[in-house]
Amino acid sequence: MKVVLFCGGQGLRIREAGENIPKPMVPIGYRPIIWHLMRYYAHYGHRDFVLCLGHRGDAIKRYFLDYDECISNDFVLSGGGKSVKLLSSDTDNWTITFVDTGTEANIGQRLRAVRKHLEGEEMFLANYADNLSDVPLDRVIEHAREADKLASFVSVRPSQSFHVVRTAPGTSDVVDIEPVTKADVWMNGGFFALKPQVFDYLNEGEELVVECFQRLIGMNQLTTYQHDGFWHAMDTFKEKMALEDLYSRGKAPWEVWRGDRAKPALTPVRA
Repeated sequence: MKVVLFCGGQGLRIREAGENIPKPMVPIGYRPIIWHLMRYYAHYGHRDFVLCLGHRGDAIKRYFLDYDECISNDFVLSGGGKSVKLLSSDTDNWTITFVDTGTEANIGQRLRAVRKHLEGEEMFLANYADNLSDVPLDRVIEHAREADKLASFVSVRPSQSFHVVRTAPGTSDVVDIEPVTKADVWMNGGFFALKPQVFDYLNEGEELVVECFQRLIGMNQLTTYQHDGFWHAMDTFKEKMALEDLYSRGKAPWEVWRGDRAKPALTPVRA
């Protein structure tokens, strides 16, 4: 199943990580966040990616053109550095389509721009390139198939630290205030499962989760998988550091592939 990733964000609120780095390339450890997300999808067997490029798309292209699997895998070095054999591998069976979808395009426009690359798909997956989760993707897909709607997405609990305020109808009298993490509030967490027919309800210039999803709601063609586990976006430098901290302590919940890496026979890299 193909995976569409929206990679056009400029990351204006995370400039501390690098003035001219596209948001998907902001690193967590020694790999950019987009690698972590792609590795998550690959773990579930979905390794055919379509990247919707925008701001500094050249940097994303260059990263994968120069990709070195030795950085994230164990290997054996011999012959004074003349021979390198991988003990495991991650991207060797990935297929990545790079598509320039415009610097200023919104998500809906980016999705429309890659429509031709999704021909023949019964269903495809899509996601923003700046959020990570341990949501069980196989169950998300199963839910989408059983619901038999045109679109499905994962809804999550907010991870931000603000309070929800409720007032009495028609007044400014506060009747309740509580942390958003404890309130009965769910938000769009991305991780979409879509049928190609959604393009029939997404017009030029429109947003996927605004006009298109409103139409689908009116037709009872939108469903959600509620995930109460780990989910974290990376919109700010503070959120980037929170993810970095989890990674550095070896407690990154999104690394569902840990302990399940492919372990082929020694794979020559150079000899």
